[in-house]
Amino acid sequence: MKIHFIGIGGIGVSALAQYYLAKGAAVSGSDLVSSEITEMLEQKGAKVFIGQHKAKNLAPGLDWAVYSPAVREDNPEFAEAGKRNVQLFSYPQALGKLSKDYFTIAVSGSHGKSTTAAMIANILIQAGLDPTVVLGTKLAEFGDSNFRLGASKYLVIEADEYQVSFLNYWPSIIVLTNMEEEHLDYFGNFENIFRAFRDYVNHLPESGTLVVNYDDENARKIEEALSARNLNIIPYYLEMEESFALREILKIPGKHNISNALGALMAGRALGIADEVSLKALADYKGAWRRFQIYEINLGEKGFTLVSDYAHHPTEISATLSSAKEKWPEKEIWAVFQPHQYQRTYYLFDKLVEAFSGAEVKKIIMLPIYDVVGREEGEIKRKVDSLKLAEAIKERAEDKEIFYLTNFSEAKRFIENNIKGGEVVVIMGAGDVYDLVKKFST
Repeated sequence: MKIHFIGIGGIGVSALAQYYLAKGAAVSGSDLVSSEITEMLEQKGAKVFIGQHKAKNLAPGLDWAVYSPAVREDNPEFAEAGKRNVQLFSYPQALGKLSKDYFTIAVSGSHGKSTTAAMIANILIQAGLDPTVVLGTKLAEFGDSNFRLGASKYLVIEADEYQVSFLNYWPSIIVLTNMEEEHLDYFGNFENIFRAFRDYVNHLPESGTLVVNYDDENARKIEEALSARNLNIIPYYLEMEESFALREILKIPGKHNISNALGALMAGRALGIADEVSLKALADYKGAWRRFQIYEINLGEKGFTLVSDYAHHPTEISATLSSAKEKWPEKEIWAVFQPHQYQRTYYLFDKLVEAFSGAEVKKIIMLPIYDVVGREEGEIKRKVDSLKLAEAIKERAEDKEIFYLTNFSEAKRFIENNIKGGEVVVIMGAGDVYDLVKKFST
């Protein structure tokens, strides 16, 4: 079988490419820029084209072309696949095909998907259930990969709501972490988000299982909105007795991670896994790439702690900065933030201001907005930028020092020149801000 992946460097698409590589398919793909992920795929046997997408990148005799949701129909490779009558699938469609072939455990929600799915995967591995896993982050346990091939019927995936991708999936168990205003560029309002989640949860088969976070009011309401179904509903909430054990054993900080672990624990119970097995897996869990990932940075006599985190929504930002203060209560906390996407920044502007102004941080460094290829239009870019965000935070938070810096090199110099030693610098964002982390950590 020959498959070409358009946008192969994406965190989801790359996991699917690894699946088919592991199954013996001839895999090729393209991406605009080289990355650790594209290099890893080449090492595993994929032929990867870097740079401008071109029709000639598609090999003769292709069976499928799989494309990232960011790819438009005028993409030369997309158009070429259509001309050749090659079967075209979006990443969610291709993953949805897999979800029908396995007993699928899908983790959904506005926040916490990657961590919860990773925890569930580790529980299944600890229990000897040997799952196949497709994640939106890399795990050390998987050899610094976002994919694991198992030999059993079980598949663990993240089910993203953006562009109602999750309506392509047919899981037997859904873990619903929360529901909040997100991806408003697509949904427009929360009512549309809620309806999409309701329709998705109704993909569960009769006697399927919904593991739902009862601490989240919107997630709790989904149960009321379901059509009359014979579903197994398993709630979890922070006041459960089990949360006290998790507080003692988890290596990653924050109430949100206790909640994520409770969701994973309940998923384990739904599969008949003993709590002692699940708790052992959760105690061993070391965390995921860009999820409160900790580095100790030595600048001669001025060492500091760097935390790399994927947080880009206001709720995630608040949770990450609260976790930092919880873990290092006596240390000065700095926040470095790269807003993700102009439209998200525009729609969530006030909530972003609130998240930063209410955080226990000393300094806030704001970087330019990460422009998501294929999603942004010119008009929205004139309405919002990082400087406006920094100025709005400064008006609300006079006790904090706010800085707008124009690039990663400038940010690195600022940190090096102003660190006194012992601070905690939290670098957050879902874009390429990880490159700033690498400037310090490599």
